[in-house]
Amino acid sequence: MRFITKKKLDRRTFLQGTATSIALPLLDSMLPAFATSDIEKRTRLICIEEVHGLPGCTKWGSDQNLFAPATTGRNYKLVSDNTLKILEPWRDSMTIVSNTDVRMAEAQHPSEVGADHFRSSATFLTQAHPKQTQASDIYCGTSLDQLHAHKYGQSTTLPSLQMGIEPADKGGGCGYNYSCAYTDSISWSSPNEPLPMIRNPRTAFDMLFGSGGTEKERHIRRKMHASILDWVVDDIASIKSEVGAVDIYRIDKYLEHVREIERRIQLVETRNQQGENRELPDAPPGVPDSFSEHAKLMYDLQVLACEADITRVISFKLGRDASNRILPESGSSKGFHPSSHHGDSIEAIKEFNAICQYRMKQTAYFVDRLENIMDGDTTLLDQSMIIWGSPMGDANVHNHRRCPLVVLGGANGVHQGGTHIKAADDTPMANAMLRLLNLLGHERESFGDSTGEISI
Repeated sequence: MRFITKKKLDRRTFLQGTATSIALPLLDSMLPAFATSDIEKRTRLICIEEVHGLPGCTKWGSDQNLFAPATTGRNYKLVSDNTLKILEPWRDSMTIVSNTDVRMAEAQHPSEVGADHFRSSATFLTQAHPKQTQASDIYCGTSLDQLHAHKYGQSTTLPSLQMGIEPADKGGGCGYNYSCAYTDSISWSSPNEPLPMIRNPRTAFDMLFGSGGTEKERHIRRKMHASILDWVVDDIASIKSEVGAVDIYRIDKYLEHVREIERRIQLVETRNQQGENRELPDAPPGVPDSFSEHAKLMYDLQVLACEADITRVISFKLGRDASNRILPESGSSKGFHPSSHHGDSIEAIKEFNAICQYRMKQTAYFVDRLENIMDGDTTLLDQSMIIWGSPMGDANVHNHRRCPLVVLGGANGVHQGGTHIKAADDTPMANAMLRLLNLLGHERESFGDSTGEISI
């Protein structure tokens, strides 16, 4: 039901239908309901993990400035082959952090040697060393995103949202006596509670919009090719009768985006259920075979979740360690994991770089979408902090030193961007993450294996 105070809409206004609940974006009619403190807390935190490091973290790639620019400070230059080059339009809101280490992903005992791929993801946002076990006594740390969700996410419909691209395999161990829980998640609600990542766009859509109370109801609606908007027509009309022309325009544009994404998911499902051979034969019907189509759908769903304030904390796992998936749209016919083991061949590093540039293109799409959506007087990008990084540096040797880290977005004024920061040798990545947590309003003296804060 809607709550209306003094003919103004509450921020938690929903379009209600049978087993359907669609949150609305911020409207002018809702602004009087806000307190200043609430506005300040609407910072969105999005954490994105890339596996296998970057070509710019190899010796040759570093010399070519394929990740870290040659100079620090504000006047740095990104060479044309730099993986971050596609993000240059947003350099004023981007901070590049280079030369930090994720030592907690390294082996600490002889039995752990060689198992870097099976520790990395669990370490990225926790900066903690996973316990080597295949049993139920898994143990790592509480992740950065979940610390933020525990403090600031409780006032939204979803305290946090976890998404991924690659399939998760919870059955059995993943190698070197490590549970697959460490490989399949980057979000840890507590040291022994990893959170599952949603891979299927259909599952994410249904979660965000409550479309169908049961699987049977959802199946009937899909079979009818009906839209969730069909179930809230009366409520849409009622809301529009209570707001001004600007708000009507915003509602229409937002619902167009909802319907567009829903239609894209329906097209994917129809295509994948026609009996033709698939590139991803074991994937659910809602998962596109195309990496870019899949990534963009997941990013668009994240934009909707942020726009409607369904959640303010998102983690997104762009791949799975040791993935052999081929990404033909990158121009390479080599598997992602094999390409990262380039043997220091210059030509092989260049091919790996082409794959990484292609993958970064999807994140640039996300940043652009956030920049082009207003939330009140500022854009979603102005209100967001995006943390993109990898717990690996040079994947060819399973190295966790000099790992890539990038921060994007204005975070409601607390992040300025426009600079390249090169940390002192042997600086933990946890130092940067500690600083980011405190910028977001946490008052912490330590995080993971931090030894202090990097000035960001």
